[in-house]
Amino acid sequence: MSSDELAEQGLQESDLQAKLNSETAIIDWNELVKHFARGVVIKINPSLDLLEAAEGLATDNVKQFEEWVATGKLSRASDDDARDWTAREPDFWCVVAAPWVLVQEKLPGSSQIN
Repeated sequence: MSSDELAEQGLQESDLQAKLNSETAIIDWNELVKHFARGVVIKINPSLDLLEAAEGLATDNVKQFEEWVATGKLSRASDDDARDWTAREPDFWCVVAAPWVLVQEKLPGSSQIN
């Protein structure tokens, strides 16, 4: 969603952040596997804030996304990721930025994103 589209819908960036934050959830690998099978899972590195990534995607911030991809801060989940997650069964912070499902592995004992 571009900033023009946000304006058309009456959403400010802070409103978008609040909306995305309210839509986060903790899910396990078993819940995520169906989305992985559809090829829509985007893995977010712990060094990047999950909501910042979701906002960048929702606002079509192509330049920022290209930078995150180039620096390895986000990537489409791979078959190797799926094998690792199947073996370990971690929990994930998750937010949907349709059609994508953005996930960040939840660190043990963590109650916050990042």
